[in-house]
Amino acid sequence: MKISYNWLKEFVNTDKSPQEISTILTGTGLEVESVEKVQAIPGGLEGLVIGFVKETAQHPNADRLKVTKVDVGGPADLQIVCGAANVAAGQKVVVATVGTTVHPTTGEPFLIKESKIRGEVSLGMICAEDEIGLGNSHDGIMILAEDAPVGTLAKEYFKLNDDYMYEIGLTPNRADAVSHLGTARDIAAFLKIGITKPDVSAFKVDNTDRVIEVVVENEAAAPRYADLTISGIEVKESPQWLKERLAVIGVRAINNVVDATNYVLHDLGQPLHAFDADAIKGNKVIVKNVAEGTVFKTLDDVDRKLSADDLMICNAEVPMCIAGVFGGADSGVKATTTSIFLESAYFNAVSVRKTAKRHNLKTDASFRFERGTDPDMVVFALKRAALLIKEIAGGQISSDIIDLYPNPVAPFDVDLGYANVHRLIGQVIPHEEIKAIITALDIQIVSESAEGVILKVPPYRVDVTRDVDVIEEILRIYGYNNIAIPTQVRASLSASPKPEKDTVQNMLSDLLTANGFNEIMSNSLTKSAYSSDLDSAVKILNPLSSDLDVMRQTMVYSGLEAIAYNQNRQNADVKFYEFGKVYSIKDDKYNESQRFAIFMSGATTSAQWNQKATAATFYNLKAIVDGILQKLNINDVTVEDATCSKMAYGLNYIKNGKTLVKLGSVSKDALKKADVDKEVFWADFSFDQVMQIVKKNKIVYQEISKFPAVKRDLSMLIDNHITFGQLKQIAQRTERKLLKDVTVFDVYQGDKLPAGKKSYALSFIIQDAEKTLTDKTIDAIMQKLIYNLQKEAGAEIRK
Repeated sequence: MKISYNWLKEFVNTDKSPQEISTILTGTGLEVESVEKVQAIPGGLEGLVIGFVKETAQHPNADRLKVTKVDVGGPADLQIVCGAANVAAGQKVVVATVGTTVHPTTGEPFLIKESKIRGEVSLGMICAEDEIGLGNSHDGIMILAEDAPVGTLAKEYFKLNDDYMYEIGLTPNRADAVSHLGTARDIAAFLKIGITKPDVSAFKVDNTDRVIEVVVENEAAAPRYADLTISGIEVKESPQWLKERLAVIGVRAINNVVDATNYVLHDLGQPLHAFDADAIKGNKVIVKNVAEGTVFKTLDDVDRKLSADDLMICNAEVPMCIAGVFGGADSGVKATTTSIFLESAYFNAVSVRKTAKRHNLKTDASFRFERGTDPDMVVFALKRAALLIKEIAGGQISSDIIDLYPNPVAPFDVDLGYANVHRLIGQVIPHEEIKAIITALDIQIVSESAEGVILKVPPYRVDVTRDVDVIEEILRIYGYNNIAIPTQVRASLSASPKPEKDTVQNMLSDLLTANGFNEIMSNSLTKSAYSSDLDSAVKILNPLSSDLDVMRQTMVYSGLEAIAYNQNRQNADVKFYEFGKVYSIKDDKYNESQRFAIFMSGATTSAQWNQKATAATFYNLKAIVDGILQKLNINDVTVEDATCSKMAYGLNYIKNGKTLVKLGSVSKDALKKADVDKEVFWADFSFDQVMQIVKKNKIVYQEISKFPAVKRDLSMLIDNHITFGQLKQIAQRTERKLLKDVTVFDVYQGDKLPAGKKSYALSFIIQDAEKTLTDKTIDAIMQKLIYNLQKEAGAEIRK
């Protein structure tokens, strides 16, 4: 939001500098993101002076040029060659002297130099208004009033004042501050001074010659609707002061009527709309909804299909305007307009927000309406705009004000106790100062006692409905910096279940970071195109965009988007992890679960002079997953082939009948959806299940055995479908006490083996913590292992 410093000073009488005002605004919650010095006209008319044309003569070498002598208040007259047809002796003009940079309305700035034009010396330029940015006319040079003082700087003559523009990062809850009045209200409250509102006491109805009937059919969407007509106006260019005022805040001047409504919008925060009264068919305005699919051409000449939920301002035959959002191409103010119908309304915020979103229209009006405007400002702003239009466009107010407000919006009743104010702020603030702040913020004190006050908060403060909201208002105006920092901090101890989730999460983060992984944090909102089952997706009712229209159902696409972002920037070797939540809905019941995902892609080690780059594999990921389970002391997991549709291949680790983690290579379909062109390995933990297991884990200390371990190897022939995980489980069931570990150290598949067979070589680590193992014990264990492997896996032991 853009705010003008000079404009603010019309509401608050203060000598504070622009930087001091910036500090005050930020301190009261209206964060100033930047302060920019703005010249009302580019270049600020620097180097331009008022001159007097003393003589004119025909140029000896050009029929269309004249040689003039111009007095600019200097020691000598300037000879200037001028091509304007209207230049004549005795005129007061604007002169750009040698060395001046001129900033035209259109085109690039240019420097005035001493020159010869068709053989005659020219020491400056007599200016037209478009040549110096004062307007668009190029019919001839500007001719000033006879009393214009010669030698006066042009910027002083035209009363140009430098201004400062504040760019304020307005938070959505501060609907009250979307205007210069709202912003000034905070400044006045902070400085403990009064605020000066525009005077509309001069408003009067001149006649009732142009009355237009108004009917509001949808009162829920338009709780208040006011209007009047102004006849006999002249649509033309706005006066310079108005164009300058709008230019400072980045609003383009259109014509005097439209500029007046824009001025009031930014002045008071109340959007208005002016219709060409002659375009209102049937002399009737109807505020209603129209049929689904109705085609309506907006001011930007775009045909839009309306929804039955869109509130429209219609005449007796057709729609004229999308209420609170955008005007129509056929009913707006034109150069030929002589009578206008001026609208000021209070529209339902939700209705306007949905319509603006539906049609992808963001206007100054919708920005305010969808946050909540002031229903009590409707008529005041209407009078303010009417007076301004009469001043700059002429005409007469030709109807009474029609104000349709059947159900007035009530203020919010708030009971504020002083004890609660002191408790939440943490410091005792004098009661008189509390009341002064409340009053300065336009909040009415209905009654008061020693314990507190009963308040009526105006309805435009949609964010102040409870006592804590009022306390926040008191604190921001009183000043956060005025709250003393205590020398002691008191806190009560709280018990939490052990181990804490944050502790486990931090432990895993440390483990992965130490192994070269980077943590990512992704938006839980994602695109519905990622969902394989839209029926179970949690849809956003009012999505910001089509890319953020559902809650994520899986962590995989969050990681893939991060990988794609890095790969597109020449960073193909990535190792990520993320803690987050996934969401779904089933049988009208919403589900939310905590997940923990790991991603690897590209190379695990970069190329060096003595080694080549090593590409990441499934087994790199599996080693990380196994290390995590070991760190968490999670044992006895069952391994199965993965069945996840988003994996090309992989494994499921099962614990207590539930999938604890799935890991594997991401499928090509998922990679394509996220625009990733390299293989990605992904592991997805159920962090909720991890915490359930870890909470039940009991770690018992055990001394390291002083007796040696024994290693025995077996080579066997097995069917291709048999996995190492199955063999390991058979071995662990066979010998639970002395068998410490099982590893595979060789795998062979080839034409030298029978069809459908493969060769595995396994190592078995056997150890007794209490005594040295004998050959007889070892042989007995190995015989049991061979027997069970043959029986349960069909293994053929190879000699």
